[in-house]
Amino acid sequence: MSTIKFTHNDYPTIGIEIELQIVDAESLALSSSVEAILERLPESLAENVKPELMQSYLEINTGICRTVRQAGDDLREKLDQVGSIADELGLKLFWAATHPFSSWRAQDITVNDRYFRLVELMQDVARRLVTFGLHVHVGVDTGDKAVLICDRMLRHLPLLLSLSSNSPFWEGRNTGLHSNRSKIMEGLPTAGLPHQMRNWSEYIWLVNHLVDTGFINSIREIWWDIRPHHNFGTVEIRVCDMPANLNHVLSLTALVQCLVQAISDEIDEGTYQSEYHPMMVQQNKWRATRFGPDAPLVDSDDYRQHSVLETTEKLVGILKPIGERLDCVDELLAAPQLPAHTGSRQQLEIFKRTGSRQEVVRQMIERNGWQ
Repeated sequence: MSTIKFTHNDYPTIGIEIELQIVDAESLALSSSVEAILERLPESLAENVKPELMQSYLEINTGICRTVRQAGDDLREKLDQVGSIADELGLKLFWAATHPFSSWRAQDITVNDRYFRLVELMQDVARRLVTFGLHVHVGVDTGDKAVLICDRMLRHLPLLLSLSSNSPFWEGRNTGLHSNRSKIMEGLPTAGLPHQMRNWSEYIWLVNHLVDTGFINSIREIWWDIRPHHNFGTVEIRVCDMPANLNHVLSLTALVQCLVQAISDEIDEGTYQSEYHPMMVQQNKWRATRFGPDAPLVDSDDYRQHSVLETTEKLVGILKPIGERLDCVDELLAAPQLPAHTGSRQQLEIFKRTGSRQEVVRQMIERNGWQ
């Protein structure tokens, strides 16, 4: 079995990955145009703007940042350049986790051997992955701590999904879910909530076993809602839908960075962490998927139901001193505003008012984004 070493980080640095939809500026349907955008990119962006499984979306990554504000400046600069290229090509960037009317059946797979192998193995489970998410990396110092943080963060993942929910439509239909993306992702055999592990050694044993038995080709094919990332030396939170705009992304990032640092401090101090029941996390994730910002979430401490707003306000109050330490208190204090303005709530309101899914895309682009 191979040895996988975890990169040490001595500060909770941040890395953000956003997956954006490429749509035609006129029809507002998904457009398989990522190559046309990539061909026009300046060399300086080549490492940070990348294709993904389908040609109708692109991924934009920050560099390694110390503060949420720095990450926001990084993304804004890249978005300005990519957005200008898209405009020249008659395209727009749409911030949502699924498209309101374009079908997955009409999307072209990116020309890449890894993607072709994935589709050959997964078939329609992979072809349906026309979904878009937000991934946030936070640096930690050891692999053992990364695994412990992943375990202790589980109870908070449903809240992050509720706050980011932005995929109510699928195949031209209102699904009745605020995050249909999360159910599509759970179709993958190595996605969804992770299994409980006790340390880095146990995680690496599992990865090696999955590779050796041919279940996955590499560690990159573990798509859990949260996972350790050995190359970057981070905990990577992957549960979120793609939010509606950059301010939402930065508020969620502040919440994630503060949570990871708070849990890291507890581990260093030897603080006892009360157990949570895995079924409660599953229950809360389902409620976040179904009801988004209106989900009644069960608190793992008192096992009572609380609103998303109440849960967020309580957590922000606990984390505010951490936010002051990490210089992200402004972004953190914006988190309680998210439930009233999630992308899913906005999309459903526009559709109720206009009856047009095309108008959903148009108005979401006009009112959201990064400017």
